[in-house]
Amino acid sequence: MDLRHNGMIKVVTGMRRCGKSYLLFNLFSDALKEGGVDDAYIVQVNLEDHRNKILRDPDKLLEYIDNRLKDDQVHYVILDEVQLVNEFEDVLNSYLQLKNADVYVTGSNARFLSKDVITEFRGRGSEVRIHPLSFCEIRGARPEVPIELLWIEYMTYGGLPQVLTMASDQEKVGYLEGLFKHTYLKDIKERYDIKLDGDLEELISTLASSVGGLTNPRKLADTCRTVKKSTISQDTIKVYIDYLQDAFIVERALRFDIKGKRYIDTPSKFYFEDLGLRNALLNFRQVEKTHLMENAIYNELRARGMAVDVGEVIWNTKDAEGKKIRKALEVDFVCNQGYKRSYIQSAFSIPDDEKRDQELQSLKRIDDSFQKIVIVGDRSARYQNDEGILFMDIYDFLTDVESVN
Repeated sequence: MDLRHNGMIKVVTGMRRCGKSYLLFNLFSDALKEGGVDDAYIVQVNLEDHRNKILRDPDKLLEYIDNRLKDDQVHYVILDEVQLVNEFEDVLNSYLQLKNADVYVTGSNARFLSKDVITEFRGRGSEVRIHPLSFCEIRGARPEVPIELLWIEYMTYGGLPQVLTMASDQEKVGYLEGLFKHTYLKDIKERYDIKLDGDLEELISTLASSVGGLTNPRKLADTCRTVKKSTISQDTIKVYIDYLQDAFIVERALRFDIKGKRYIDTPSKFYFEDLGLRNALLNFRQVEKTHLMENAIYNELRARGMAVDVGEVIWNTKDAEGKKIRKALEVDFVCNQGYKRSYIQSAFSIPDDEKRDQELQSLKRIDDSFQKIVIVGDRSARYQNDEGILFMDIYDFLTDVESVN
């Protein structure tokens, strides 16, 4: 709604089946009508519908839209799966200079990715990135379920909207497993003409197993060679990771030297856009709550519009013999949004003082005044200690969108 009438093409991106079409054809369209826009001024075309096959011809689509622009008032043109139109870039660019056309489109990840938007509509396109449902959104839809049970479901089956309509665990498992194989994997294979997909599948499984751990293409190649008996090279792995990022299946979090104020290119961490899809890749066998909670926190921070890195704090100390040593301490997340920054540690459990001191080591050695937070998996009240570090539980963090400000 905020991007209306900005003179650009609004492009809705995100992983397959996360609700892009529903956002435009239902939520956005209804909001326009509630704001007083007449149906006649909302031009909607679902190009995936076989009945609209003729409109996949660029000239026919141009003619159809032009005929619907009946006067000088603003018409909202909403096109779904626009990549099915040949030369769709030229079609969309044709409406950039028209004051009575405000254009919104979605496109399949297989042929219409974030980087395509940047390339084709540089300076003339606004990307609207959407994610699977957040825990807070799911909580709003299912308030009758105890929050602890809902959290377990969310860590297991994720937030893809279709999953929320399914009653049985068996149905959810079948849907997620089939979705990966027949939609996401198929998209990548077709887009990049990958014939031998065994290595690609092994790589995705390896990434799913190593959520929350630092890794790089070389280490992944070693793992695939020793554990999976694969001969995939680190160069191929780097290319495949780029494909997975383009398809919004995984995101890469870079390491950031907090004191040195510089990025460290490798190793990095990789997080899955949807926890249910990640678990389906591993046949729901490796459901480690520590790693899943960390992944869920990352996804929530990204959905709130923050840039998220993995922090590193260099600590000069002495060993037991009094010799000077340097230690690299990790901060799970360094979150930036405009001029604001927060440092966050994910701690599934803090059973004793020793564990508490371990979680606080890195935060206590950051010598700036930005917000420092520890998110714990156990139920606990929100409080701030004498060193200014804020503690909150995972439920508080996920259900309060202002918990990190």
